[in-house]
Amino acid sequence: MAARGPRLDSLRRRELARSYRSGGEHYDRIRPGYPDEAVRWLFDVPGVRSRTPSNVTVADVGAGTGKYTRALAAAGFDVHAVDPSEDMLGQLHKSLPQVPVSVGTAEATSLPAGSFDAVTVAQAWHWCDPEASAEEFARILVPGGFAGLVWNQLDVGVPWVHRFARIIHAGDVLRPGFRPPMGPALRLQEAHTTAWTQLMTPADLKELAKSRSYYLSANEDVRAKVLANLDWYLHEHLGHADGESLELPYLTLSWRATRA
Repeated sequence: MAARGPRLDSLRRRELARSYRSGGEHYDRIRPGYPDEAVRWLFDVPGVRSRTPSNVTVADVGAGTGKYTRALAAAGFDVHAVDPSEDMLGQLHKSLPQVPVSVGTAEATSLPAGSFDAVTVAQAWHWCDPEASAEEFARILVPGGFAGLVWNQLDVGVPWVHRFARIIHAGDVLRPGFRPPMGPALRLQEAHTTAWTQLMTPADLKELAKSRSYYLSANEDVRAKVLANLDWYLHEHLGHADGESLELPYLTLSWRATRA
């Protein structure tokens, strides 16, 4: 399944991204977090490995409600969260009151130049202009700093998950060999994949569908069709009962990029 996000034209990208300006409570409740292993891999670099985590500064850009920010904070890093949505940042502040936040975008963070050891973007790079964002990240990174681009995606190698992803129009499932588009100010170096699962009920899977940009930007007829198809697929075709726990497999894909 192709990655829809990175191929969008700028107008459509902005249109879909606006669907996330509200609904932070629902997004935070139903979207998955990130495995510790993925964070450990990303920060396992010479300039960070030997340092106390609290002395490592990280700008988490496109932080949303703080799904990846939580993992960074749990690892002990000194994190600053940036997102264009005040609603999303409000949810982040509820769970991480110690983390400073500011309204901004990947293209214009408004953060001080040369002030961060790392910049992370989790589940949001496909909404960004890669060239302008790379230039902005190079501006706020210290010499030797790096950027981490991270995606959670459904493991569509599992047959039932592949069909589920098609029903909910999960456009951020990336084809094998995908490399994030990157402006000349940053250079992609290494990639890593972490496989893990999240326990979900059929009701949770329907709520997950409601958190996707396809559903959020659709009209009521399309939304009703998606939910009806899911109801048939989960209960009639697969035979799952209400309240039954299912293991939903994910892959967390991480890329590390350095200043060019």
